[in-house]
Amino acid sequence: MPATPPDHMHAISSDTERAVDDVLDYARRRALYQDVPLDKPMTPRDLERLASGSITAGGIGARRAIALFENVLAPACISTDHPGYLSFIPSAPSKASLAFDVVVSASAVYGGSWMEGAGAVFAENEVLHWLAREFGMPAAAGGVFVQGGTIGNLSALVTARDAARRRAASDGRQAPARWIVVCSAEAHSSIASAAAVMDVDVATAEVDADGRLRGEAVARVLDEHGAAVFAVVATAGTTNFGIVDDIAGIAEAARERNVWFHVDGAYGLAAMLVPELRPAFDGVGLADSLIVDPHKWLFAPFDACALLYRDPELALGAHTQKAEYLDTLTGKPDWNPSDLAIQLTRRARGLPLWFSLATHGTDQYRASIAHGVELARRIADEIEARDGLSLVRDPQLSVVVFRRDGWSLADYEAWSAKLLDDQQGFVVPSSHRGEPVLRFAIISPLTTFELLTGILDTLE
Repeated sequence: MPATPPDHMHAISSDTERAVDDVLDYARRRALYQDVPLDKPMTPRDLERLASGSITAGGIGARRAIALFENVLAPACISTDHPGYLSFIPSAPSKASLAFDVVVSASAVYGGSWMEGAGAVFAENEVLHWLAREFGMPAAAGGVFVQGGTIGNLSALVTARDAARRRAASDGRQAPARWIVVCSAEAHSSIASAAAVMDVDVATAEVDADGRLRGEAVARVLDEHGAAVFAVVATAGTTNFGIVDDIAGIAEAARERNVWFHVDGAYGLAAMLVPELRPAFDGVGLADSLIVDPHKWLFAPFDACALLYRDPELALGAHTQKAEYLDTLTGKPDWNPSDLAIQLTRRARGLPLWFSLATHGTDQYRASIAHGVELARRIADEIEARDGLSLVRDPQLSVVVFRRDGWSLADYEAWSAKLLDDQQGFVVPSSHRGEPVLRFAIISPLTTFELLTGILDTLE
């Protein structure tokens, strides 16, 4: 007779209650920190010395495990929500979204189908429909929350290629030997990554002197490659500089040639929620698909990317998985998020954003995004006023790129390491046209002018 498996991991025992209490107590304290620690990585050798041996036959118990995480493992991770985290693109989740992320896990909600998660999917769709309206997309637009911008861009481009294949077949045309996606050299690395996964080619269009991709440049590349192009990608806020492409011009070039138009707004498209900034994003509403990452500038926890389609039916044709055990889900009018992207099993990752938006209201979101843009402009002026510092380019959104005159990459790296050692900030070097530079990526509403000027003081 087979042994009956023990159920102590799932039973409600006193040990289980203590484990839940210990975890929730730590989660509450971490979520409510007034002064979030910046922290820094440890070496593998130090972590092996301090943290190895936690996986044992009998377990070490919840109290020891949470203590190990709180006192050793967590401090070896840089806090992306620290106001001095200014590298890459930070994250600044609201306390409400952090708290509700715990609820999502505790509720064991499955967000892949309407049948299993109707309430969660409805709430996520409330957010997606609001975003679609803000971006000027039609009422029929819809989409899904996926892991991040890389998966969002890949899913959109897969849909675009599928639509191009179907269109070619219906027109009686033979598909090209190699499909091509057009973007700028400043496009996010995920576009090239998606192309590699899809085994398609990338054709880059030249940007102007300001690093901006314009419609005329795209039109020339489209005319050169003709029917082999299945999609054009515009960027609404480049990662390195925060530059917004000529979206309206690119949209016109794509539409005139019946090519799918995708907008990668992972970082910057959130700025469109600020009325004063909307003119910079003219043409977004013409997109066939777009993405924006709430875990960047919409104050949600990792990981969440909102992927929107002008016509979701085209995504269904590209992504719906077929299997006998899924027959009960497919072929019905229900809104199944897993049919809209490269995924089947999915966490209801849009719920923390829904809760935070419902709690705080959209006006607070607009104000918090505007804060980052205003602060970027202020610190850019301060950089220009200081001897030995100079801007590489005026900021358009909330990324400020600048240089310390005469410094080499080694100088920047040594300064960056000391800044982190002193727990003052996390600012790593970037590069522009082969020149090492520094950049502030300002996301958190808790980042202040005084904090930034204090960092600039260390460059003198």
